[in-house]
Order: sequence, then C-alpha cells, then structure tokens
Amino acid sequence: MNVSGELLFFFSALGVFNALLISFYFFFLKRPRNISNFFFGFLLLMLAIRVGKSVFYYFNDDLHLLFIKIGLIACILIGPALYFYIKSLDSANLEIRFWKIHFLVLASLAISIGFLFPETHNPRLALFHWMPIIYTIWLGYIVATGWSIRHTISKIFRKGDKLSSLDFWVLSVFVGNFIIWLAYKTVSYTSYIVGALTFSFIFYLLFLLLHFRRTKGAIFTKSIKYSNKKIEATEAENLKKQLRQLMEKEKLYTNADLKLSDVANKMNILPHTLSQLINDNLGKSFTQFINEYRVLEAKNLIQSNASIKLEAVGYDCGFNSKSTFYSVFKKMTRTTPAKYKETIS
Repeated sequence: MNVSGELLFFFSALGVFNALLISFYFFFLKRPRNISNFFFGFLLLMLAIRVGKSVFYYFNDDLHLLFIKIGLIACILIGPALYFYIKSLDSANLEIRFWKIHFLVLASLAISIGFLFPETHNPRLALFHWMPIIYTIWLGYIVATGWSIRHTISKIFRKGDKLSSLDFWVLSVFVGNFIIWLAYKTVSYTSYIVGALTFSFIFYLLFLLLHFRRTKGAIFTKSIKYSNKKIEATEAENLKKQLRQLMEKEKLYTNADLKLSDVANKMNILPHTLSQLINDNLGKSFTQFINEYRVLEAKNLIQSNASIKLEAVGYDCGFNSKSTFYSVFKKMTRTTPAKYKETIS
C-alpha cells in the first residue's frame, strides 16, 4: 500500500474506529440510561460495522465472506435504528413490543440472507444480489423517519419559525443518514470507498454539532454565563410554584406543539434554566413532565364525561396522535384508556 493508499485507509477508517468507541459509551457509560441513548448507540454501532466492512473490503477484496455477511446484516438494521432513535427523542412513548418486533423481524431476515444463504457456485456474487432489497429497506425507514419529523422539516420553509437545538440535531442526524445511504447507493458511479469517507465526514460533523448543542454554543444559542451552577433552593421553589400555576391555569400542555422554549418564555426565564429546573429539581425530562399533566387531564375528562370519545380525549389533552395517547397513558397508569373508562363506568 502506497502513501496515498495509507492516508485513504486512515481517513476512511477513522470514523469507524471512533463510532465504535462512542457507541460503547452510549451503551454502557452514558447517563441517564434511557431508550434514546440505546438507539443512538445501536445506530452508531450498525453504521460502524457496515462502513468498516466496506473499508476492509476495498483494501482487501479477498476478505472472508463472513465479514461481508456481518456488514450486510448491520446494513439492514441501520434504518430501524435511525427511525426509533428519532421517535424516542420526540417522546417517551415507545411501546417495547413495537420496536422489538421490528428488530426481531429484520434480524431474522438478516440472518436468513447472511448466514443461511446457500454458499454455492459464487456465494459472494449471489449475496450481492440482495443489496437492492437491503438498501430499499434502509431507504424505507429513512422515508418513515422523514414523515415522522415532517413538522420539524416544515419549519425550514416557514417564515417566523426557528429551529430549536433539538430540531437542528434531529435534522442533522436524518440528513446525515440519508447522505450516507446515497453515497453507498451510488458507488457504482463513484468509488466503493466514498461511502466510508462520507461516513467519517458526517460523523465528525454531527459530533461537532452535538458538542455545541450540549454546551449551548454560538451555533444554537447565546452562551449562558454560570450555566454550570445549580439553581438556589429558594429560587427553585419559586420557579416550581410558578411552573405549576402556569400549567394548571393556562393548561399549556394541551398544545400538541408545545416546546420547552415556549414555557420558558411564559415564565420569562432562559430555556436552559427551565430545563435545569425540570431535570435537576423535578428529576424528569420536559416530555415526561408535560405528559404527566396530559395524562392527568385525560383521566379528568374521562371521569367527567362518560360519553366522550377516547380519540377526542387524546387530542384535547395535547397528544398529536391516538397511538401516542394510548402508549403514554398505558405507560403511566399501567392500563389503557379504554380499560380505565370501563373502570370508571
């Protein structure tokens, strides 16, 4: 391998190596241990395996068939990892069975294609006949992800709407994944190593954005002085009282598009301060905090009006879909809205 080849290998493999380290961090070390961190770690791991396979195959076309199969299996699972990661950021409303069914079905398909595929004649060539199907599955989940964040995407084209730091991060992960898919889909017109180089570039760009998002850097918001300090006890109690009164009197949670910045503006404080108050002093996320009020409101509506339709209850309480309402209600009350209504009746 000449000097240019060594540099090409270094830069194409650099993103893979760091993605592996970061994925293990999100799996085992990242706090809090929640479903979002799991999906993000899994997404990075699948991308690292897929891209790593292409790097080694580019520089060694005699790569053992087993490694090629593992890379293709990972490729099948990238799409659902992206989809459920983005969904988990939106709200804590993932049904455990729902996402597990997706991965179970696709993992079974991956194993069937990879390990049970008959290795006869030219297995390497036969295996690549499955690539259009694999990339179609990946693209299908990218499209589903785009549909799930369509309201965020629409903000780009609407005057007066500003992207929050979370919106910017979600769009960056989504677009980055699509660019990586496109790079691999078009390797027949470019070079097989382009996908790996694209991944390295996207990987470091995304983590640069993540760094600024976590530190509230200039890319997203103005820097916040003394942001590392805790809220004083007296101030925290006053803010919690103000927050409770705001929720109970104005019922901001009934707005399905409610954002943390909207509540912070109502309280005349910085979004960072409100986030710190909810996370540190209340011990929950903003989504969990809002959903608790929504579920409580739903229970009150069901109790006060026996003839009300459950779908209407969900929308009146601020849930943007029937499925979200049902899953959040069941998670917080251990029963479904329908069963709860039967109990009240």
